[in-house]
Amino acid sequence: MQCTLCSEHSEFYCADRKRSYYRCLTCDLVFADPDSLIAETDEKAIYDFHENDPYDERYRQFLSQLSEPLLTKLKKGMRGLDFGCGPGPTLNLMLEEQGMQVELYDLYYYPDKAKLQQRYDFVTASEVVEHFAHPARSWQQLFSLIKPASWLAVMTSLNELKTTASFKNWNYKNDPTHVSFYSRQTINWLAERYQADYEIVNGRVMLFRC
Repeated sequence: MQCTLCSEHSEFYCADRKRSYYRCLTCDLVFADPDSLIAETDEKAIYDFHENDPYDERYRQFLSQLSEPLLTKLKKGMRGLDFGCGPGPTLNLMLEEQGMQVELYDLYYYPDKAKLQQRYDFVTASEVVEHFAHPARSWQQLFSLIKPASWLAVMTSLNELKTTASFKNWNYKNDPTHVSFYSRQTINWLAERYQADYEIVNGRVMLFRC
């Protein structure tokens, strides 16, 4: 099986009741069998049930794991893009409250492709990259959106599990829209691929700069 991120050889990793998973021997990405991906209409139907309320303090606290470390890198007035903002954009509001300008893009809810033809001082992708069915293409798109010496801030649950048994019991992989799972080794591979410096914050937020 060819890796969906680096195109190198991947081997069967494990299977649960719904799908099989493969692990890349080069970049360490674990990904769901491409033949098991759900249709876009079914994917959107799942997203429609997400209750992302911008006035929910618990949701804001969750997003602050990304916003707070990112804000230490930014200056007021900088312009960014919230990539994959979902049906209830909130991170943009939190950053705007701190003096930033933030545009929105989402494949289903804010599908203005003109936003993808621009470059920004920072780009955020909160709980987005695990949905990438074609991560090679999607990561290239993310990095293309930032200006030189600017920031790409990503939040996802890293795969730090040591055994296939632990992975099979990992609740994060049970969402049928979650298809790509990254380890620290994968993050390092991405940084080398895009010649970026990076830091990992709280085990789930990655700040890339290139």
